[in-house]
Amino acid sequence: MAETMGQTASSTRNTNAAIGILVLALAPQLFELVWSLGTIFGLGAGRGPAQVLLAHGGALLSAAPNAVFGSVAADAKKGFSSDVLLALIYSYPLFAVAIVTLFVKIRAPQDYIGGIVLMALALLALWASSDLQGMRGFSFGAGTAPRMFGVLLVGLGAGIAVTGLFTEGPGLAHYSWRGPLFVCAAIVFFALAIRPLGLVVSAFASFMIAALGTHETRWIEAVIVGACLTLGCALLFPYVLGLPMPMFPRFLIQ
Repeated sequence: MAETMGQTASSTRNTNAAIGILVLALAPQLFELVWSLGTIFGLGAGRGPAQVLLAHGGALLSAAPNAVFGSVAADAKKGFSSDVLLALIYSYPLFAVAIVTLFVKIRAPQDYIGGIVLMALALLALWASSDLQGMRGFSFGAGTAPRMFGVLLVGLGAGIAVTGLFTEGPGLAHYSWRGPLFVCAAIVFFALAIRPLGLVVSAFASFMIAALGTHETRWIEAVIVGACLTLGCALLFPYVLGLPMPMFPRFLIQ
């Protein structure tokens, strides 16, 4: 009976891990979908939610399988859209890992999941650099280094994940989502607000949102540090780096 309960618990853990990897495989598509919601309110530029759903849904369900099984042309990759490449390079490998996870015994969950996350980061880098120029002869192109390090990181992550299948190790430690949640929210807010609100307001507000990521924040110190960082950004980007960034909200300038 104890053995049966242990097998049930292991199966439940594997199912949860597989679901987590499945969500990770769709993370870029889900991020763009959330991002596209800002276009409804005029806070961002790019494709709308319906366009994002159709583009990524088509790439995942039809375009990518056709590209894999139906295309035999040597230069077929040149015609692939970015959405199809995202499915081929990033999502499909992680889908395969999620399926494998259901049928293996994970002896060191922390190593196994950590290795898969490293693989996901490497695959995302490979997709992001897929449209950059590679090597020509002995000369390095813009995409050579990202692809080289991406492949190395995929191998490293796979090695760590395999280690988690054959050696005993610690389980997944308790993880607080508050910090990453508010940091990601601050990044998304800055990206959406930089054009309509300007650098000064966006930078300060983003820092204060990120400060919500811990209950240990001292708000007087946070306001002072946020003001200093905002001043530094206001001097660095437009004047030192020469980047044409709006400084103040549109309604104040107009």
